[in-house]
Amino acid sequence: MIGRLTTAVEFTGEEASPWGALKLIGGSANPALSSLISEKLDVALTDPRLRRFPDGEINVKIEDSMRGHDVFVIQPTSPPVNEHLFELFIILDALRRASAGRVTAVIPYYGYARKERKTQPREPISAKLVANFLTLAGADRLLLLDLHAEAIEGFFDVPTDHLSPHRIFAEYLKSLNLHHITIVAPDAGGGRRAEAVANDINAPIAFGYKRRTGDGEVDTIAVSGDVKGRDCVVVEDIITTGGTIAKLATALRTQGANKVLVAATHPVLTGNAVERLKNADIDQVIVTDSVPIPPEKLGPPLTVLSVAPLLAEAIIRVHENRSVSELFR
Repeated sequence: MIGRLTTAVEFTGEEASPWGALKLIGGSANPALSSLISEKLDVALTDPRLRRFPDGEINVKIEDSMRGHDVFVIQPTSPPVNEHLFELFIILDALRRASAGRVTAVIPYYGYARKERKTQPREPISAKLVANFLTLAGADRLLLLDLHAEAIEGFFDVPTDHLSPHRIFAEYLKSLNLHHITIVAPDAGGGRRAEAVANDINAPIAFGYKRRTGDGEVDTIAVSGDVKGRDCVVVEDIITTGGTIAKLATALRTQGANKVLVAATHPVLTGNAVERLKNADIDQVIVTDSVPIPPEKLGPPLTVLSVAPLLAEAIIRVHENRSVSELFR
C-alpha cells in the first residue's frame, strides 16, 4: 500500500524566495519519489541527462540553464550506494559550474551513516568523510531524513535540516485502531526516535537490549518494559537484513505481546530480508519510500507510506526562507 498525496503545496509567492526560481533535479536512485515530489510541488523535474561512458564512468549534461536558480537535487544514497553517491557528487559539481544560485542536496537516505564514530582502533568515520565530499562537490545546504545518528547533522559546515517521519507513522498507526499500544525502541540509541512517535499517540515506551558477538551478529535480545497483552510497535530507522527485527519480534512474543508491528523509515532490505520478515512473527512492517523497493519485494507484510509530502513541504519552506522546524511543532 502506498500512502496517497494530498493536494499540491502552494507557493506563498516566488518573490518570497531570495534565491530565484525553484528547480528540481532527480538522480537515478529513486525516480518514483522525485516524481511524487515534483507532482506535489507542481514543479517539473529538470533532466540531468545522466549517461554512462563505455567504461562505466558517469557523465551529466543538465538540460536547462541553472544560473541564479534555487536548485534541489533529490538523491538517496541507496544500494548500489557508491554508484548513487558518486552520481550525486557529479550532479552537484555540474550545478556549481553552471552558476546555480544555491544548491540543496535532498538526501532521503544517507548512506555510510552507521560509521559516525570510531568503535575500534584504526577505523574510519565514514559519515563525516561523505559529509566533506558533499560540501566539496557543491552542496550549499542539506535536507536529510531520519539519520541513523543525530550527531551526523553536525558533520556539515553548511546549513542542514534533519527531518523526521514520526508524524507520518503516528497518523497511520492511529488509523489501525490498535489497543494498549507500546512503542518499542530496539536499543537505547533509538530512544529519541521511538519517543517522538510515542508522544504523538500518547503511548508508553519499552526498550530492547541486544548483545553482539565478535563477528557483529546479534546474539541475545531482551525487552525492558510493559509489553504483555499489548500491541507493540517497534520503531526503527533502517531495515537491512531483517535479522535483528525478527529476533526482537520473537522476544516480544515470548514476553506476551499481543501484536507486533514494525515502523521503519528506510527499507534497504538486502538479500532475503523480505522472506525473513515474512517468516517472523510480525503482523505488519510499515516503511516509507525513502528508498525504492523492487516490485518483487512489495506486498505483505510491507505497507509503504510516502515521504513525498513531507519533503515537498520542507523544500518549499527552505526555498521561501521559512522555518522548517515548524513542521514538527
